[in-house]
Amino acid sequence: MTQRKMTGLDVFSDIGFAPDEAENLRIRSAMMRALIQFIRANKLTQARAAKLLGVTQPRISDLTCGKIHLFSIDNLVKLLAAAGLRVDLRVKKVA
Repeated sequence: MTQRKMTGLDVFSDIGFAPDEAENLRIRSAMMRALIQFIRANKLTQARAAKLLGVTQPRISDLTCGKIHLFSIDNLVKLLAAAGLRVDLRVKKVA
């Protein structure tokens, strides 16, 4: 078995995802965390959050349970916009 060097900087890379997939997962994870924080900060039920964001309650359940594989970056941008949140993008060279 090959031993992997753990960087501690990116959990998705550390567990073996390819760099492009790890970056995509990192971005989606941050967006999902922002939505979950919004729901909690506003003390929204899943039903109320669903209505506000224009999705079904099971979709909010998927979000709050962290089912990252069910959410694309595009879909998360739409949900963030519906929540009145804006995504800022900053691109920088990898160290």
